Amino acid sequence: MRRVCGTSSRAARRAMSRRAQLEREGNTLSDHARIKGHTVTRTVHIEASRARVWKALTDPEVMVQWFGDGVVFAALEPGATGSIDWDDYGSFPIEITEVVPDDSFGFRWSGIPAEKLDEYSTHVRFTIADAGTGTDVTVIESGFDTLPGGTRYRRERLEQNREGWDVELAELAILLEDVAQ
Repeated sequence: MRRVCGTSSRAARRAMSRRAQLEREGNTLSDHARIKGHTVTRTVHIEASRARVWKALTDPEVMVQWFGDGVVFAALEPGATGSIDWDDYGSFPIEITEVVPDDSFGFRWSGIPAEKLDEYSTHVRFTIADAGTGTDVTVIESGFDTLPGGTRYRRERLEQNREGWDVELAELAILLEDVAQ
C-alpha cells in the first residue's frame, strides 16, 4: 500500500488488521470513506466518550498519536494557522475554519507539502455525535472541484484522500478504544 496522507504502510496494515479483529468480535464498523462528486465522506463509530473524541480531534498532543508526526496551531479558534507534519512526507499548512466545542471542527489544509495554503488546499470538517455507548465521527473533505490541474489530478487527489481517511479514522478508533480498555 502506498503512503497516503502521511500514513506508513505498516500503520495501514495495523489499522486493517484491527478492523478485521473488531469485526470478528462482532463490532459494527462503518463502511469505507466514499466519494460523491468532489467530496470525501466517512463516518466511524468509536466506543469512547464525546469529550475524549473531541480532545483527540483538536488537541495537537493527542492528534499526533493518530494523525501526523507533528501537529501545531497557534490557537484553537477560527483563523488560527499551523501545520500537520509527517516525518517522511512533509509539512501541510492548515487554517482553522470552525470550532464548536464537542460538536464540530474544521480546517483548510494543503493537499501537498507546502510553505503556506494555496490553490491546492481543501476543507476538512469533523462532526461528532453521541451514538449509543460511544460517539460517531464524520469527516467530510471538500473543495476538490476547485483544484488546479484538471479532472485527472482532482480524481487522483480524491482517491488518495479517500484512502487516507480510511486509515486515519481507523487509527483514531484504535487509539481511543485501546486507551478505553
